[in-house]
Amino acid sequence: MNQTEMFEAIRRLKEEKNAVILAHYYQEGPVQDVADYTGDSLYLSQVAASTDADIIVFAGVHFMAETAKILSPEKTVLLPVAEAGCPMADMVTEVRLEQYRKKHPDRVVVCYVNSTARVKALSDVCVTSSNAEKIIKHYKDQKLLYVPDKNLGAYMKYKYDLDMDLWPGFCCVHNDLTMDDVRTMKAKYPSAQLIIHPEAKLELLQEADYVGSTKGLLEYTINSDHDEFIVGTEDGILHTMKKHSPNKTFHILNSGLKCYDMKLTHLEDVYLALKHNQFEVTVPDDIREKAFQALDKMLSLS
Repeated sequence: MNQTEMFEAIRRLKEEKNAVILAHYYQEGPVQDVADYTGDSLYLSQVAASTDADIIVFAGVHFMAETAKILSPEKTVLLPVAEAGCPMADMVTEVRLEQYRKKHPDRVVVCYVNSTARVKALSDVCVTSSNAEKIIKHYKDQKLLYVPDKNLGAYMKYKYDLDMDLWPGFCCVHNDLTMDDVRTMKAKYPSAQLIIHPEAKLELLQEADYVGSTKGLLEYTINSDHDEFIVGTEDGILHTMKKHSPNKTFHILNSGLKCYDMKLTHLEDVYLALKHNQFEVTVPDDIREKAFQALDKMLSLS
């Protein structure tokens, strides 16, 4: 099938099976285009919780599909590519987190949504890059632990002078950005504004004109009077930025800003997942119930 035929086949299957397709902004363009909803982790979590579809096809990575299952246990959740994971999520395990909690029972565990269900189950509250600032401010007078992204945690700690331990995890894509990247691109495009995701190192964030979540970066480019941007996040967002602002110019901060796992999913994978109900994501009930509490706390504070 060509792309047009694939789109039509997916549309028919969605109707037959009462399915909905969710796609993260970091997915390749055609996958975003075929989705019913595109967005960042917070928005897609909210959609997963509210949809009346019987089947959720989550074009993203494993922790996102797990989150959808935690919030909608009665629905079938499919991940088009079973091995699409998140290296940062694997940098914190339930065993190590449990050991930390025993040593530091007075600390509130704030868990980035980029984590496994088992880690969420050991946490007090979840956050996404969209709502981390709002939720962490709610706990700013308490002793905290932020897992697993040391960079987003360091940015919050710096901004609000928090008593917060940082887990030594990171996003392999954003963490590789350097000050040389910033200097090179600013010199090349002196009229462009620099906008960066908070998963990058603090020294880079301090040089940015705007720091925000994937959705925040998108909305900033839509609403800004500026017409040229250097974008410091995974390059999948450029597809949506260009759709919303075709007369504006976007430069990726580094050509290597590609998440291998996010790019594993292609249009055919979405079609096959729907056709065969393949790669269903499940979460044990005891884990789901505990993880739900942390996610529900996040949604109530968002």
